[in-house]
Amino acid sequence: MPVQSRGTTHVGARSRGLDRFNSLPVTAAEAALLACCGSLRWAKRLAAHRPYPDLDALLAAADEAGYDLAPADLAEALAAEHSPGLHHAAPPSAHLALSAAHAAYECRFGHVFVICLDAFARSEHPDQVLAGIRARLGHEPDEERVVTADEMRRLARGRIIDLVTDGDRA
Repeated sequence: MPVQSRGTTHVGARSRGLDRFNSLPVTAAEAALLACCGSLRWAKRLAAHRPYPDLDALLAAADEAGYDLAPADLAEALAAEHSPGLHHAAPPSAHLALSAAHAAYECRFGHVFVICLDAFARSEHPDQVLAGIRARLGHEPDEERVVTADEMRRLARGRIIDLVTDGDRA
């Protein structure tokens, strides 16, 4: 799963990227948005409401569409995700612990674990993923569905920012 880190970008970069996004053919815009969130309904809705005057408007529309996801739409988005893993050079014991945690999560909730790690340094990601899984395994299914949907919205926001800034979040 792609991980984003927050930062600021140049307004011009955002404007050019947003202009490119706004001018894409509908099917290309939908495909680009599906890479941000795997719900076809979400992607179609955002693509249909173009052009967006600025990035904030696009992000607000993405949030609104995310809040409106039906359970089937969220399941579709989750099916397009993959579990966050470790760098291949991590020790085997770390891979084993994370694999076991992912398996326990997927067994309990029926889908991959998603988490937005924007606020953390890359070196902290493995610990945050493992801590997140452990904490969220205690949730009731309805509570976890809410948390998962929020994490998906946060991931989609970061991916949209990368999309319209060509990943240039300096």
